Amino acid sequence: ISKRGKRVRAPVVGVITARGGSKGIPGKNIARVGGKPLIAWTIEAAVSSSTLSRVLVSTDSTEIARVAAEFGAEVPFLRPAELATDEAPHIDVLEHVVQWLERESQTPPDYLMTLQPTSPLRTAMDIDRAVEIAQTHESIAVVSVCETGHHPYLAKTITESGTLRDFIQKDVESLRRQDLPPVYALNGAIYLNRTESIRKDRTLLPEGTYAYIMPPERSLDIDAPWDLYLADLVLRDRFGTKAH
Repeated sequence: ISKRGKRVRAPVVGVITARGGSKGIPGKNIARVGGKPLIAWTIEAAVSSSTLSRVLVSTDSTEIARVAAEFGAEVPFLRPAELATDEAPHIDVLEHVVQWLERESQTPPDYLMTLQPTSPLRTAMDIDRAVEIAQTHESIAVVSVCETGHHPYLAKTITESGTLRDFIQKDVESLRRQDLPPVYALNGAIYLNRTESIRKDRTLLPEGTYAYIMPPERSLDIDAPWDLYLADLVLRDRFGTKAH
């Protein structure tokens, strides 16, 4: 039983990674989106899930920590400065969380689920379905993906002279788009990894990773101001909030 009284088959800890520095969108993780700080949408989905035993936020920012706690996440530490740079590997941030969990309870969880605040359209249902896949297959990892809108077989490159050339040299001119094999891309919403694999394999995509397919309408990954604008429109329309 988790501390929120929800039954889980295996301990799964949600980790929301949210450093303070953001060059593309200053203050991105607490920017107002759909009437709330961006990080709040991820916290609320995680807290509402039935499979996460706890929800931690790893941040170096006291302001992000304050907002995260306000919306129901645990912020038991501030991330060391060396793990909050542009160059710091994400896997090192997760290993830092594992080390903290071991110091606190001596027993790390079976899985860590990394949830990035830049995926505000991900739901509690998505979180629970990813965990269900992991538990059904006893998998080492599950990662969320979305079918790509632009098929790589149809992608082009531009030569130095300005003419178009196929990016992948393959004869697909005679194929209809619906005849092309489906292709998926990581959408950044969910990374579920066995704790032992984080240390051993040091990657969020180890061999044998399962896919959890999400629809485009929940797969927006905020990387630029335009993405933030789109997310604000979607969330205000979906939940009927007013613009701020």
